Amino acid sequence: MADAEKTVITVETIVNAPVEKVWEYWTSPEHIVQWNSASDDWHTPRAENDPRTGGKFSSRMEARDGSFGFDFEGVYDEVQPLSLISYSLGDGRQVRIIFETQGEQTKVIESFDAENQNPIDMQRAGWQAILDNFKKHTEA
Repeated sequence: MADAEKTVITVETIVNAPVEKVWEYWTSPEHIVQWNSASDDWHTPRAENDPRTGGKFSSRMEARDGSFGFDFEGVYDEVQPLSLISYSLGDGRQVRIIFETQGEQTKVIESFDAENQNPIDMQRAGWQAILDNFKKHTEA
């Protein structure tokens, strides 16, 4: 996708937890497998993460009925603990996540380059649903 045609989608939430907990739950594989799905009929059976600049991450997302699955992976371009994660996906798309401390809450703002196979609204809804699951898991 040429830069001139690139669409960036942003989703966000406010998590009722301090940034240290939010960061831990966002970056720890044992938590990623608990929240990384857009709906109850999907899950993430495995996740690996090396959250540092140049580090890699990978997670397997699958339909619970086994009908479909895919690997979600990339390389961290920049990691500033407790404040910023920027990474490149295998297809070259970019993702940027900002963690803003707001007292005992943390605002998570996630922006990503849209892919060109699914409608923008569907992509936004899917990434927002995953972010909403993250909020629910972290606050539980």
